[in-house]
Amino acid sequence: MIRTTSRALAVLALAATTTTATTGAAVAAAAAPATTTASIKGSARMYFPAPGNDIRVTVDAHAEFTADSPAFPTRAWGTFRVYHGVDEPGKPHQANWGEVEVDCLTTGGPTATVTGTLVRATPGGPWEDLVKRRVRMGVSFYVAPKGAGPSRIGLAGATPAGEPLLTRCMAPAPDAPVIRGGYVLKDKGPLGPAPAKTRPSS
Repeated sequence: MIRTTSRALAVLALAATTTTATTGAAVAAAAAPATTTASIKGSARMYFPAPGNDIRVTVDAHAEFTADSPAFPTRAWGTFRVYHGVDEPGKPHQANWGEVEVDCLTTGGPTATVTGTLVRATPGGPWEDLVKRRVRMGVSFYVAPKGAGPSRIGLAGATPAGEPLLTRCMAPAPDAPVIRGGYVLKDKGPLGPAPAKTRPSS
């Protein structure tokens, strides 16, 4: 009788533990949101090996992710702007800029990738043709933690006429160190499970 009672108590204790764990997991899953957002903002000058070149990237990009699409955004918006100034001995200063309408922002830890369509450029400048062709440009960022070395930028220019556009959400590795300025990156947060898909009744 004592053995039977002990065994019953053990089974009840195991059932209670299992129920508590299951309930806790369910509560945690329910607490995770169905959508999450990411963003990157800031402006910086990037290193360029040729003397006299001043290249700066200014960005204000945002994206929304869902449990059904946790890696690629369901919505992205904002702009990024590329400025390129050139000083050469004996020649007047040259400056060109282009403004890009964001169509993708992806993030992961201290990194982000942004792409978009070039929509405005220096009037009369060499990038006006790129605006007419509605080329896609991309930029990647590594935002270094405080005291962990320089942040970095990777910039993908427009593809030549007749070649396919740069793929959405793709950009080269961030290899050029930031030499002035910086960025604030908000990585996307955790997501709850994707909603169950209901089958149409027959």
